[in-house]
Amino acid sequence: MLAVVIVLSAGCDPLTVHKVTTTIFDGVPSMPPADQYCKEYHEQAVAEERMAAQKTKQVAQQVGESVHPPYGQKKCNNCHNKDTDSGFVVPLKDLCAVCHKDFMKGKYHHGPAAVGACLECHLPHNSPNPKLLKLPAGEICDRCHREPRMAGALHAKVKEKGMVCVNCHNPHGGSSPYFLD
Repeated sequence: MLAVVIVLSAGCDPLTVHKVTTTIFDGVPSMPPADQYCKEYHEQAVAEERMAAQKTKQVAQQVGESVHPPYGQKKCNNCHNKDTDSGFVVPLKDLCAVCHKDFMKGKYHHGPAAVGACLECHLPHNSPNPKLLKLPAGEICDRCHREPRMAGALHAKVKEKGMVCVNCHNPHGGSSPYFLD
């Protein structure tokens, strides 16, 4: 009988386990006060999150690349859902916005960012480039922007100095037509 109770209660939350055990047995200690129980749970959750973040950083340092934190922490279900037709928790165009909020500022938006095509510039899991970029920051914009630049001479001088597009332009959008910061 004891084995059945233990097996049945093993997968339950502590409150349910306590209710079951106090119904069956005498002398079961009382639960801690709710505020203490919640505090302990919160402290444990914070500690686990810190350890997971540290592990992600260690993985990135070992392989010399940027790693998407859920991928590095093996939290695949944050993005993936095998029960949906798409395989994602939400449609792909909305996926990054589940976590990445408020990165679109101003009334002007860069085309891929505006339609949720984040994977045009970023890789989803890991990259040898910062910010999970497909290419280095100095090359990524040239994948699509091949047209002659307005203020071409200025852009050439800036490039000679080792600056890249994102040093002046916000890659997601902004308050000015050319996303100038």
